[in-house]
Amino acid sequence: MPHPSAQAPCAAVMVRPRRFHPNPETAADNAFQSRAAQTRDAIARSAHAEVTAASAQLQAAGVRVHLFDDTGERDAPDAVFPNNWFSTHAGGHVALYPMFAESRRRERRADVIEMLKAEYRVQDVIDYSGLEQDGMFLEGTGAMVLDHIARVAYTAQSNRANPVALERFCTHFNYEPMAFATADAQGRPCYHTNVMLCIGTDFALGGFHLISDPARRQAVRDRLAESGRALVELNAQQIGDFAGNALELSGAQGRVLALSARAAASLTAEQKAVIKRSAALLPLAVPTIELAGGSVRCMLAGIHLARR
Repeated sequence: MPHPSAQAPCAAVMVRPRRFHPNPETAADNAFQSRAAQTRDAIARSAHAEVTAASAQLQAAGVRVHLFDDTGERDAPDAVFPNNWFSTHAGGHVALYPMFAESRRRERRADVIEMLKAEYRVQDVIDYSGLEQDGMFLEGTGAMVLDHIARVAYTAQSNRANPVALERFCTHFNYEPMAFATADAQGRPCYHTNVMLCIGTDFALGGFHLISDPARRQAVRDRLAESGRALVELNAQQIGDFAGNALELSGAQGRVLALSARAAASLTAEQKAVIKRSAALLPLAVPTIELAGGSVRCMLAGIHLARR
């Protein structure tokens, strides 16, 4: 098997939802959410089926998927997006995060952490969730897009990325924070960095136009280019189609870029060619899940830990 990159884990956690629906509690600052035309039960069934199929496709590509089922008892409509409440890091470190919406705090579950400890080498679990009591939030690898190679935490400023929490994480995990203000055409900030930026081993996809300050925008571009990555500039429509919400993983035949079918369809032939020099495209059909304002990247909590 090809040697996996530090940026592209060969395993991920996914959660198959039971009561999925676009969460009214998160709609206020998530411009990517849509109203659903179907009944809530029909939406939940479709989302369940989409995760089942996506997990099977990832496993067929040689990515190890740890698939957990949401029982529905917690009433956690966004349970399908586990990357926000925990992350894993080389050297055996796990972080738990403070979540902005109260309904999302119910997504944290001990069985996922116990599985990580059983299957992988876990040295410590750093729990930041207590910061919720102080109104400080940092929603994991939604709020931060991590360059695991150059150790930079790219972070769009928002309700879900408190600067004090970011500083604590970066100090503890040895990342340099690189925060920036963003605004879409309506002047709204990006609710999560991972809808506008994806960092692979040899490329980065970015909606750099969303970074409000031109000097800061150039600094982010330069920092990514310094790391030797080819930059793929995404336009507003591609960002709206979730082209920035992708995750590079290591599969059996090499690296793959997991992204939604909608995102893949939005990319130009030239953009795809840049990505394919380093990773094969792996489009997954998740139209129902995208109604909640997140896509494939949000559905995958990458595992950067050594196996036992």
